[in-house]
Amino acid sequence: MRLGFSTKLKCSLALLTMVFPTIVRAEAKGLDEQINDSFMPFAIWWENLIFSKIVIFGVGIPMVLILLLTGALFFTVYFKFINILHFKTAIQVVRGKFDYLEEVSQDDIVGTIKNEGHYGEVNHFQALTTAVSGTVGLGNIAMVAVAISIGGPGATFWMIVAGLLGMSSKFVECTLGVKYRDIDEKGSVYGGPMYYLSRGFKENGLAHLGKILAGIFAVLCIGASLGGGNAFQTNQAAAQIITRFGLEGANTGTIIGVLFAIFVGIVIIGGIKRIAKVTEKVVPLMAALYVAAALFIIFSNFDKIGEALGLIVSDAFTPRASITGGFIGVMIQGFRRAAFSNEAGAGSAAIAHSAVNTKFAASEGLVGLLEPFIDTVLICTITALVIIIFNIDGAFVYGDVINQQALMSDGSRMGGVNLTSRAFESTIPGSSYVLVLAVILFAFSTIISWSYYGLQAWKYLFGRGKLSDLIYKILFLVFTILGAAITLDAVIKFSDAMILALVFPNIIGLLFLFPKAKDELSKYLSLIKRKGSE
Repeated sequence: MRLGFSTKLKCSLALLTMVFPTIVRAEAKGLDEQINDSFMPFAIWWENLIFSKIVIFGVGIPMVLILLLTGALFFTVYFKFINILHFKTAIQVVRGKFDYLEEVSQDDIVGTIKNEGHYGEVNHFQALTTAVSGTVGLGNIAMVAVAISIGGPGATFWMIVAGLLGMSSKFVECTLGVKYRDIDEKGSVYGGPMYYLSRGFKENGLAHLGKILAGIFAVLCIGASLGGGNAFQTNQAAAQIITRFGLEGANTGTIIGVLFAIFVGIVIIGGIKRIAKVTEKVVPLMAALYVAAALFIIFSNFDKIGEALGLIVSDAFTPRASITGGFIGVMIQGFRRAAFSNEAGAGSAAIAHSAVNTKFAASEGLVGLLEPFIDTVLICTITALVIIIFNIDGAFVYGDVINQQALMSDGSRMGGVNLTSRAFESTIPGSSYVLVLAVILFAFSTIISWSYYGLQAWKYLFGRGKLSDLIYKILFLVFTILGAAITLDAVIKFSDAMILALVFPNIIGLLFLFPKAKDELSKYLSLIKRKGSE
């Protein structure tokens, strides 16, 4: 599904001209408002399309969530609860305990990856931090606040369940990502769902279907990189900077977006190796900074922890009357926000994991399953506890949300990262400034990781030339600016739908190719057992 050069250029310029007229025509209104007014109609249309519902027991459930949950449940059972039983093995792989297996001669291992001497560009830890930086972003801060304000404390319970089940989906897609990747003569890696869909289906005599699914995924992945991986991140980072430092103005968001674009541009020009070097330093720092502050707040309110945990469990099954959709509505919020946050089943992280330096596809699949645990089970839950503890005394009203903004006790409305910031500030005066730094780091690391995901999809469609790469990077940086200018409601509608749209082609592929992942796992675990006993 590759296009000729003239077609590539026309398509690329068409995308750019869709964006630039909006930026140029800001006369009567502020630049931020003008951009948002132009973008919102498309965001609403796209959200309605992707979240089309099937009515079950009188409740409309988005079809994409049904597909996501069905796949995750199936993989968890089929792989005999690999998310739990091989959790320790996954940690050992990241720590390098089994690195000696990479030195085992090719003749001693039947059926491993052969790439003419090239096995990848980054190590297991770098691949994990790059992928985690793509998932551990402002979804862990802003989207948790959105989920709880709409679905109540019970949404946290379903986020955790979705995270645990998603570990199995992540294993399958990351294993397949390494197995079917393409490595050129220079050692540069090209991988992800585009490749396991096209190559895996071709192996089974369904080359045409594989190309169609791969092409659909690539187009959607480019959109997701511009939306959830980019625009949403700068939107929430800009919201925090504007609120904390009182920088209200008609063009402030756009100006912040330009500054972000400059720093992002400096990094993404360097490719996956530079991205990996940045993320392996930034991700641990941002995670430690954020988690430390959140845990301090939680334990400072030790007397409220029990009540908060009780609300998470009780409201998961018997939600408050104000929560639209009741039990199913709460579950949908939990699964939807977890899916946006950890992207398990969306296939995006498999692109980063494909770059790992290994002969064993399953080794990186095991590393990949740690992502949803880190992202959702740990960080999202910590954020949720901070917000729920903050609201025990009635700071805002669960279920009363307009345009993603919860009704606060003083009559104002607040949502996303600003709601989480208010929760931090309520316990530790001044801590919201620490959160600003964490938010900037979260946003920055997620943006640069998603730039790599989108570029890989772009290369799949338009080829691997330097001009093609440059066009994508310019388009990506334009959306970095656009995201900072539009409203939270608009960016969530677009970003949510773009990332979850990836589930359709990806889960179909995983449900077809999962036996290949099973074979890779059996080979790797057998080798660990055999070499460990020698």
